[in-house]
Amino acid sequence: MAIAALLFDVLLGAAIGFLGGLFGVGGGIIAIPALALIFGFSQQVAQGTAMVMIVPNVLLGLWRYYKRGGMDLRYAMVLGVTAVVFTYAAAEVAVGLRSATLRAAFGVFVACMAVLLAWQTWRKARPQVSKPAGIQPEDSSTHPAWGWGSLVGAAGGILSGFFGVGGATIAPPLLTTFYGFKQAAAQGLALALVAPGAIVGLATYAKAGAVSWPQGLALAVGAGGSSMIVGAAAALEMTTADLHSGKAPAAAATMMHRPLSATNSLPTRHPKRRRAFARCLTSNK
Repeated sequence: MAIAALLFDVLLGAAIGFLGGLFGVGGGIIAIPALALIFGFSQQVAQGTAMVMIVPNVLLGLWRYYKRGGMDLRYAMVLGVTAVVFTYAAAEVAVGLRSATLRAAFGVFVACMAVLLAWQTWRKARPQVSKPAGIQPEDSSTHPAWGWGSLVGAAGGILSGFFGVGGATIAPPLLTTFYGFKQAAAQGLALALVAPGAIVGLATYAKAGAVSWPQGLALAVGAGGSSMIVGAAAALEMTTADLHSGKAPAAAATMMHRPLSATNSLPTRHPKRRRAFARCLTSNK
């Protein structure tokens, strides 16, 4: 692979990884159409290649959310185990379809997700008290019994296996709307849903020969760099209301371009977070 092409793939992965880190998803919903348009991949190869990037990203994102504390481990286990079963079944179906059929279905899925996210933004637009995201532990008494999480795991697993993405996109609105989780906690659980299923899905697509490893690995390297770290750090700095509004990209961009000398301007009420973020910036110099 030429150096210029390799650099392009890495930078593309970095841009996708930043958005994935900000919103708690792997970025595959951006990567799949990009791979199909830029490289001319079939829909199956585009989805399988995107999974090469998604797997390390969701694992890193899950680890960071877990380290923040407050994750409901029983819900995470139910979501992950259920998703594995349904991801494998859906991936087996997807690799056997005609590329045109799967691409048309993916287009319908993306349109539906756009409507869902627009509705979610409108629903959360009403005035509300802003609370720090990802800091306070969830009160498990306010959620349905953890076994009900299998419904979300099944839905997310089917989408992840059939389209290569979708589990981490649909899980947060379901978990916040019907299960009472806060946005940051729902994003962490979404990663718990996707992480094991993504590994199984990648293996299924690879077995069918629907993975371009050179592009996938280059995207993974770019997405696994500072873009992922900065995106996750920005999301955890924002309030729940910010995550549902248009403030998220602006806040993330501000944090990404803040010089190291300005880290003292981070919220003084969280000195440990300020020092951790400073270390992230230093390590990426």
